[in-house]
Amino acid sequence: MTVVCDLDGVIWLADQVIAGAAPAIARLRAGGHRVLFVTNNSFSPVGEVETKLNALGIPAAGDVITSAMASASLVAAGEHVLLLGGPGANDELTRAGAEVVRAEALVGAGELGGPPLPAFDVVVVGFHRTFDYDALRLATLAVRAGARLIGTNDDATYPTPTGPIPGGGSILASVRTGAGVEPVVAGKPYAAMVNLVLSVLGSDGVDLWAVGDRLDTDGRFAAALGAPFVLVLTGVTRPGDSLPDPAPALVVADLAAFASHLVP
Repeated sequence: MTVVCDLDGVIWLADQVIAGAAPAIARLRAGGHRVLFVTNNSFSPVGEVETKLNALGIPAAGDVITSAMASASLVAAGEHVLLLGGPGANDELTRAGAEVVRAEALVGAGELGGPPLPAFDVVVVGFHRTFDYDALRLATLAVRAGARLIGTNDDATYPTPTGPIPGGGSILASVRTGAGVEPVVAGKPYAAMVNLVLSVLGSDGVDLWAVGDRLDTDGRFAAALGAPFVLVLTGVTRPGDSLPDPAPALVVADLAAFASHLVP
């Protein structure tokens, strides 16, 4: 059996590890279950995510899939991409053969008296902390000139130890509004991520559990995979929050409780 496990809100909150998460992964693996980490956070490069997991005692080489990877699967080699996002998205788009320009490199482009805005095939929007009006302006101009709009993910918020902060979906919503175009979203629960995960799992993708902290992304992703959804209450969804009908297959306090359920 394979456990498809979210990271933010399940393993950690920003840089703060959630108690019992590392022993839970070890318990699942000792019980013979593969664990694949699938995250909608496109900011950090895959190698940094693996290193962060390794530092917690969770070996993860080759077991991390990000929404940046899913986004790159939607871009062809040689396409010109305007990126409003972090280094993880930049790395994956570059690895796919795209010609990537960061929005911050084009300050003043397309304005009266400024340099012309280059032609772009694609605008990719992901979580980053330097988003500003000029980046919004550039993305809007590029999309209205014909570029495709891709969001790495549309999570409205991102869980932290002090509460949710705006996520990549909040940034994407402003670009969508300004450009007047609906984006193609790559991450959970959408087709690009589903297809990527299933291609990585191969024959291991038949018998799955999907674990996450969000009903809107992780729950729908589980349904798209045809997997029972395990909702943990350590991230965006908190104890006492209302749940949909039908409810998730399993609602647990944390990942450790799920590991105890699967591996008694």
